[in-house]
Amino acid sequence: MRIDLTDTTSSRINAGLIEARRAIGTPAVGMVLTLVIVTDEGSAYDALKAASDASREHPSRILAVIKRPGRSPRDRAMARLDAEVLVGSDSGTGETVVLRMHGELANHAESVVLPLLLPDAPVVVWWPEESPDKPAEDPLGRLAQRRITDAAAAEDPVLALGERAAAYAPGDTDLAWTRITPWRSMLAAALDQKHSRIVSATVEGEAYNPSTELLALWLADRLKVSVERKVSDGPGITGVQLVTADGEIRLDRADGLLAELAMPGQPDRHVALKRRETSELIAEELRRLDPDDIYRSTVKFGVGRLTDSGPQDSADPVESIEVITPAKDAKPAGAAAAKAPAKAPGKKAAPAKKAATGKGTSS
Repeated sequence: MRIDLTDTTSSRINAGLIEARRAIGTPAVGMVLTLVIVTDEGSAYDALKAASDASREHPSRILAVIKRPGRSPRDRAMARLDAEVLVGSDSGTGETVVLRMHGELANHAESVVLPLLLPDAPVVVWWPEESPDKPAEDPLGRLAQRRITDAAAAEDPVLALGERAAAYAPGDTDLAWTRITPWRSMLAAALDQKHSRIVSATVEGEAYNPSTELLALWLADRLKVSVERKVSDGPGITGVQLVTADGEIRLDRADGLLAELAMPGQPDRHVALKRRETSELIAEELRRLDPDDIYRSTVKFGVGRLTDSGPQDSADPVESIEVITPAKDAKPAGAAAAKAPAKAPGKKAAPAKKAATGKGTSS
């Protein structure tokens, strides 16, 4: 069921939600959280579709905040709230409210959202595109236990990762980190099968892909070894090599669907490593609402540790290499280090090295 409300208020929207639930015969509220999406008109459709698909696993009230401050002084001086209320088959398994805030009201979105939050339920805020420099200090971010950004949407993903590290607060996370969950799981499982001292590592992936950078940083932080970052044609992350005392462990994925795992003393085998849709990433993030200490440790390990070691103007993109170096007092680790949590480095992370402008892609 769909209800359109023009020049409305939060109390009328709440009344519309109750009316819609009664009209379709489901007066009981069975939702487990409130998902607030801060987006624009251009990205609203894709974000709402992803959130609706994720709600099949996590029934939720979805509040889409679309700010339209206006261009003329007259438009900026006005304050109007328009809303679309979607309940039932039009909104997955929960409820959806699309909030269009015009004029001055766009600067006070939290005053509209606060009365619409589910009582005694967690709040998650997601910025699909442009996100604030400090999500935890944003007026909407203060309402949430979990704040989701996406460095892949930034023009400079590496710089964006540096900003995430500088502004990190418990509850922050990024979809660039969520995209590498299958890679981290697969590599940790491989190291469980082959206990050996790890000497070095290499990560290959597209340029301007923050997930590739995070995977390299995670390996350097966990294993305390130097990690080479090679640029490939993609899609996303294309391979990881771990050099051990007993040989090389390789996980290569050339097509974005199926990967090949090679380990010393074992036959090569194929493993599923598909690039996931945004709805799957959001559903994964909604499974846990506590702080992600491994993400914190990885992002604070510092993109400032990226140092050039290859030619800068090579025609072959694979020749472009960066090296992530561990702390000087770090000791190489074995398989257990890939999984066990580690304390943040004692020194403050260096500022992010600015990269050329470009768009990130999914891993």
